[in-house]
Amino acid sequence: MAPTLSSADAEKISMLKSDVATLDQISENEKSGFISLVARYLSGEAQHIEWSKIQTPTDEVVVPYDTLAPVPEDAAETKKLLDKLVVLKLNGGLGTTMGCTGPKSVIEVRNGLTFLDLIVIQIETLNAKYGCNVPLLLMNSFNTHDDTLKIVEKYANSKIDIHTFNQSQYPRLVVEDFKPLSSKGNTSKEAWYPPGHGDVFPAFKNSGKLDALLSQGKEYVFVANSDNLGAVVDLKILSHLITNKNEYCMEVTPKTLADVKGGTLISYEGKVQLLEIAQVADEHVNEFKSIEKFKIFNTNNLWVNLQAINRLVEGDALKMEIIPNPKEVDGIKVLQLETAAGAAIRFFDHAIGINVPRSRFLPVKASSDLLLVQSDLYTLSDGFVTRNPARANPANPSIELGPEFKKVASFLSRFKSIPSIIDLDSLKVTGDVWFGASITLKGKVTITAKPGVKLEIPDEAVIADKEINGPEDI
Repeated sequence: MAPTLSSADAEKISMLKSDVATLDQISENEKSGFISLVARYLSGEAQHIEWSKIQTPTDEVVVPYDTLAPVPEDAAETKKLLDKLVVLKLNGGLGTTMGCTGPKSVIEVRNGLTFLDLIVIQIETLNAKYGCNVPLLLMNSFNTHDDTLKIVEKYANSKIDIHTFNQSQYPRLVVEDFKPLSSKGNTSKEAWYPPGHGDVFPAFKNSGKLDALLSQGKEYVFVANSDNLGAVVDLKILSHLITNKNEYCMEVTPKTLADVKGGTLISYEGKVQLLEIAQVADEHVNEFKSIEKFKIFNTNNLWVNLQAINRLVEGDALKMEIIPNPKEVDGIKVLQLETAAGAAIRFFDHAIGINVPRSRFLPVKASSDLLLVQSDLYTLSDGFVTRNPARANPANPSIELGPEFKKVASFLSRFKSIPSIIDLDSLKVTGDVWFGASITLKGKVTITAKPGVKLEIPDEAVIADKEINGPEDI
């Protein structure tokens, strides 16, 4: 059903259509996808959530991980399962927030291995163990495409099929007159944007990869962010979905105070759907953030049936909530409209959530996360990053590093070696602090260098429950 537009908005769309028609940088699919997204935005067809109708999902809808059936012992059965699977990593993000150029997935996580290396090793291990052929797909954006093609060459001899395809490229809209920024003489990449990971479904179909995989007998895709080290293939989940014919599954995990803004699953008018903080009216925001009422959040680990994606994309049925993202480019106010893959849950049949252990959500968003995964809190084997059982506390320590540590290179130069943090509760570092080798941090530790003063923590120091403001405190 086409959105209903006022005559002024219909005029805007027809002008925009003729502007977009001249943009030869993008395909016809991208042009029509963009126009229909803008038309939906203008029609204001956003679904209005009535707070009183929101229900907490039952265990049938959000299935506790512990209740999933064990995986068949038989290796041949397991191979049969895995031969139905494709792994897709969202690889459109740049490492800019961590001070790196190029795709975020090439940041070294541990032992000189990047996110991408770990993903490839994991799938190779799986393929070798069961004699199956699970392919890896990378959805790039125009920002990461060229670099990624060069990077994947190094896996040419690995025992894994790697395919890449590009997310759509849409023009940023100038707010003032609703024209594409690129038709105003801005020829740089700044004139364009990738429209969020909700685009994974049409982009997958438009690339031809979806049809090719369906013809090979593949049935499910496991989609996850490339920076989530916990998003590894899980046979129990795959087996459950195939047995119960669930077309879509979102992995959720219990909220901690760090996750209060994360999207949550609700039951609404008989369907399971994602509720994001942006959809919540101001007077309900505190309730949304409460860990008591909304106990789980979306990890963005998603399992989706390939036939169902094909059906819904062909029927143009995926009308996810639109996320308007206002930006400024060279002093010009622009708008980019995005969608999220998790919001697609309500369009699939027999969609469920699975409440998974926190270990399946280990994202690296900042150098403080790198400190965790490079420390003795975790071990690495066969590409899998596993938490050290020697830590008694189920929660990870909270770590706050000052701006001096923001870039990966600065972070690495400030630690001679990563401290032992197995008994650490919290660490806050402020100012020009440098860490020696083989340091141990325990309990609550605060280290503050006075302005203009370089503070060096000596090799082999053991700091437990201390506030350090200068060398005399060590």
